[in-house]
Amino acid sequence: MKMKAAVLREQGKPRPYVETQPLAIEEVDLDGPAEGEILVEIAAAGLCHSDLSTIEGIRPRPIPAVLGHEAAGIVRVVGPGVSELKVDDHVVMVFVMSCGVCPDCHGGRPNLCGSSIAAKAKGELVAGGRRLHLAGTDINHAAGISCFAEYAVVDQRSVVKVPDDVPLEDAAVFGCAVITGVGAVLNTAGVPEGASVAVFGLGGVGLNAVMAGAIAGAHPLIAVDVHDEKLALACSLGASHAIHAGSPTALDDIKDLTGGGVQFAFDMAGTVKALEMAYACLRTGGVLTSAGLAPADAEFALKPYEMVSRELRVQGSYMGSCTPSHDLPKYLDYYRQGRLPVDRLRSGTLGLDEINLGFDRLSDGQVVRQILKP
Repeated sequence: MKMKAAVLREQGKPRPYVETQPLAIEEVDLDGPAEGEILVEIAAAGLCHSDLSTIEGIRPRPIPAVLGHEAAGIVRVVGPGVSELKVDDHVVMVFVMSCGVCPDCHGGRPNLCGSSIAAKAKGELVAGGRRLHLAGTDINHAAGISCFAEYAVVDQRSVVKVPDDVPLEDAAVFGCAVITGVGAVLNTAGVPEGASVAVFGLGGVGLNAVMAGAIAGAHPLIAVDVHDEKLALACSLGASHAIHAGSPTALDDIKDLTGGGVQFAFDMAGTVKALEMAYACLRTGGVLTSAGLAPADAEFALKPYEMVSRELRVQGSYMGSCTPSHDLPKYLDYYRQGRLPVDRLRSGTLGLDEINLGFDRLSDGQVVRQILKP
C-alpha cells in the first residue's frame, strides 16, 4: 500500500528545521504484514527527544529512515500466526519487543532483548528485512516502529492492547515517556514510601518520573530544571519542591531540604551536567539512576574512593526495566485513577506536514510532549 511518511535522509542538518526540512513528507510503499506481524493505523505519535537526537546526528542510525517510536493506533490487518490481536483492537507500541529466547529475555529482562536491539541497529524488523520502500529503495525502520507515518507494520510483540475508552493521544505516550520515566522510579530504583527523591530534567520522561515519585509516596520530591514553566508543572503534578538548575546554590538547596542529600536521584536529561549534579546531591548510601541517553561519546567521571566509602550506587535504566505486557496495564490503571494524568503533559497536536516545526519547538526546550496525528 502507499502512504505518507516523514523520511529522514540526512542527519545533522542545521536549524531551523522548518527551513532545512530534515524530515521530508513523501509517499512511500508499505508491505503488508508477514508472519507474526500486524498493520496498525497510527492515531497518535509522540515527538521524543530520542528522535531529535537522531535528527541532530548525535545518535547515528541507518538512513534513509522513517522515525518515530512512541505511538498508539488501531489494528487494521493481522498477519499469519497472530492470535492474541484482532482487527480494530486499540494498541500502544513499545520500542523494544521481547523475542522470548535470548539470554536477556530468559533472564527476566525483556527490555534488553538482544534480538530486538540488534534489529534496531540495522534498521530492520525482528523477523528480518524492511517493509518500507521508496522508488525501489528500502527505507529503514526506527526501533521496529516507524510511526511518523499514516500506518506501520510491526511485530505483534511490539504492541500492548489498551482499553477502547483510553484516548489514543494519551495512550501513545505510554510506549516511551511513561514506561521509561515511571519504570525508572518504580522498577529500576524501587523507590519506597517516604524516600527523598530528586528528578533532574523535566521533559516527558522526567515529568513521568515526578508523577511516579508521587505514586510511590516519596518526600521530599524535588524537581530540577532550567525552565520555570516546567518546574511549575512538576509541582502541580506532585513535586514538593522546585529547584532551578542554573542557580549557584542548587546543590546546597537540595542538601538543605533533605538533611544532607537525597536517597534517590534521577537523571532524565541525558547530559553530563545533569549526571554530575544528580550524583553530587546523593546522601551516603544514595542511588543515582540515569534514564537519559547522553551522546555515545559522552564521559562521566567518578571518584572510586568516594563511591565505595559512601556506598553510592550508579545505574542505568532502559525502558524503565519494564515488561510491557505486565507493567503497561498497571500504569494505565494509575492513569484511569487520576494518579498519572499524562494528558497534562501534552503541548499541542501537529499534522504530519508540521513535524519539522515540532522538532524546532522540542529543541528549544519549551514543550513537553507534542502529539503528531498523521
